[in-house]
Amino acid sequence: MPPPIKKKPTELLKRATAPETTRTSKAAGSTTKPAARRKKVPVKKKKKPMPLQLKFLIAALLLILFSPLYYGYVLKLFTSSISWIKDIGEDPNYRSYKSYAIRIPRNFSVHGIDVSSYQGKIDWKKVKGMKEDSVHVTFAFIKATEGISSVDAYFQRNWREAPKAGIVCGAYHYFIPRKSGLWQARFFLQTVKFEEGDLPPVVDVEDLSGQTPEKMRAELGDFIRHVEKKTGVKPIIYSGLVFYRDYLKGYFDGYPLWIAHYYQAELKAGAGTKWQFWQHSDKARITGISHVVDFNAFKGDSLSFQQMLIK
Repeated sequence: MPPPIKKKPTELLKRATAPETTRTSKAAGSTTKPAARRKKVPVKKKKKPMPLQLKFLIAALLLILFSPLYYGYVLKLFTSSISWIKDIGEDPNYRSYKSYAIRIPRNFSVHGIDVSSYQGKIDWKKVKGMKEDSVHVTFAFIKATEGISSVDAYFQRNWREAPKAGIVCGAYHYFIPRKSGLWQARFFLQTVKFEEGDLPPVVDVEDLSGQTPEKMRAELGDFIRHVEKKTGVKPIIYSGLVFYRDYLKGYFDGYPLWIAHYYQAELKAGAGTKWQFWQHSDKARITGISHVVDFNAFKGDSLSFQQMLIK
């Protein structure tokens, strides 16, 4: 028998270290495939249920976020901020209002207009519906008569339609000093029927009409006394600031005043002047009115305004 063949150490080392996957079966004549490894399946952790209190809190927040009141508040805050930015460097008490196309003194809460046939046919519902920030038309003075024979062409329509829209109204007479004050007062009261809730009657005196100041004041006194006697309320005197200072101041101080003084941040009529209305612009643009219109402010708050109305 021939002696056994000794294998070299290197061959023994290779066979010992060779992986199982490379070993073949001579009998089967095939290669053995490696065993498949199992993947580890991660264990899902159970989520804790949301606390009931947190659910209620989220629901409440959603209700607030989708509430019209919330959006109205946010919108108001946004527009106020924009207005504040635009007003940087301007007089804080005299702000521009784009929709009205004028600057309006800020320290007033009751605003109004005065109209005549010059404004033409007015859509009073649109006038009432117009608003920018807190500024809207609360009252309107409507021209009724002039002299002793002239009635404003649109008076009856304005006097009827403006209250229907919810606007407090007052009527005014354009005074002509060269004509009888008494006859003018009678003509005015024949045309206008004042009722409870109206503003007091107004007499508009702006010039001397070729008369002396004394003659003008005498006729104006006759007008005022007759209207006060018949209506039971003190009529309002309307005039420009200069005319008032030159011819009226000190003579009719017991009567409410309506002063015209344009494009100013404040009315400097003097400390002793007890005015109630201020016509501060003659160029306002109002929705529902095709022409520019005078814009006015009432000196007091809404309660003081109500106290001025005819009882």
